[in-house]
Amino acid sequence: MAEQPTPPPRTTSAVEDYLERISELIKTKGYARVVDIAAELKISQASVTTMVQRLDGEGLVKYEKYRGMVLTSAGEEVAARIAHRHELLTNFLTLLGLGKTVVDHDVEGMEHHVSVETFDALEKLNRYLETHPEVLAAIKK
Repeated sequence: MAEQPTPPPRTTSAVEDYLERISELIKTKGYARVVDIAAELKISQASVTTMVQRLDGEGLVKYEKYRGMVLTSAGEEVAARIAHRHELLTNFLTLLGLGKTVVDHDVEGMEHHVSVETFDALEKLNRYLETHPEVLAAIKK
């Protein structure tokens, strides 16, 4: 019997925001520390430490006090999924001609609250609109 793939861990929007920030910090700075995450999310270092310890306990990050953290493979998988959703929504709303401020605001609100099925449909629609500029032009009228 073939082994079923394990589904990605269920996450909350708060967990996703943390993983997204940790991933972005690692990509831009090469590391992520509690102080950096607190500054990015505009919250206290104590709150960040509590969440990072939780993420460590859930196997999404490997955290060492005073040293920082790295994403585990499970954490990287979730962060990649979040980044893909963020990029898809950003591209889709930008295609529709919405301004950067509106897009950034709306994507932050939408990315955690849209089902997998809706994302799949949006991805297909996004690809269609990118390859059919005449349809996109008609929508923008």
